[in-house]
Amino acid sequence: MTNPVTVTLSSVSFPLQASHDFGWLLERGEVFAVFDQQDSGNLSFGLMKDGKRSFVKYAGARPVAYEGNPTDAIRRLTQAVPVYEALEHEHLIRLVDHFQTPEGYAAVFDWAEGENLHPHWSYPPPAKYTHPDSPFYRYRQLPLERRLASINNILTFHVHAARQGYVAIDFYDGSLLYDFKTDTTKICDIDFYTTRPFVNEMGRMWGSSRFMAPEEFELGADIDEITNVYNMGATAFVLLGGEQDRSLEKWEAGENLYRVAAKAVEPDRASRYGSLAELQASWRQAGGAGDRFL
Repeated sequence: MTNPVTVTLSSVSFPLQASHDFGWLLERGEVFAVFDQQDSGNLSFGLMKDGKRSFVKYAGARPVAYEGNPTDAIRRLTQAVPVYEALEHEHLIRLVDHFQTPEGYAAVFDWAEGENLHPHWSYPPPAKYTHPDSPFYRYRQLPLERRLASINNILTFHVHAARQGYVAIDFYDGSLLYDFKTDTTKICDIDFYTTRPFVNEMGRMWGSSRFMAPEEFELGADIDEITNVYNMGATAFVLLGGEQDRSLEKWEAGENLYRVAAKAVEPDRASRYGSLAELQASWRQAGGAGDRFL
């Protein structure tokens, strides 16, 4: 990579591999934040206009962490827009606009208060797990009932997605925003979610191995709702247990819920729950509703 260039928008500066036209963005408001460390090819911005904040995801530039072609990033973001429209939900950030720009494509969302639970650029492991200011560390210190309510909301959204015929791809804790003031959980990244049927054509698919089912590493495997049962069970172990150490000793939510999560992450697909709705029903029956905080 050649030496990066520094771009300044409003009072915010960030590096790019090459200069880029952001005049279209400045016409829409004042930039107050930039998120430029993703390796997806996207840049994201916090934008303020007339006292209202919005979140803009943009493809077309060359972020320093991106090794691919901006054309591919543009295509992926363009294809993601109908997914946000189809899966609109109270637990998902809300898409409000999308459009072409002179050199790329932009999607505009309502600003969602909260902190990302996988802030790898600010708190890379091990700081993510130990630093008192890390959002993930603070989340893990929340009372159990608040985390149960949060997980139940994550499950609720994915039951909704399954009913609309979609399968979750690349879901992990970086897809989650948590507002510690209001105890609100929002899903913020569903760009790779896709309609069923879907077959693994990559081998190792997009995602974090902490959340991924065995079939997400297997070329030619079906990726479906039973895959997402595993993903949700893995989510429970990340937010309530020892992540990939799925022992009862590392689990914080009691043996009944442990048994539900352990069944969800069975390597053998036939041994998992048959649907996300079945998983959620079992989770709630075992005490995982967190109703006080819904």
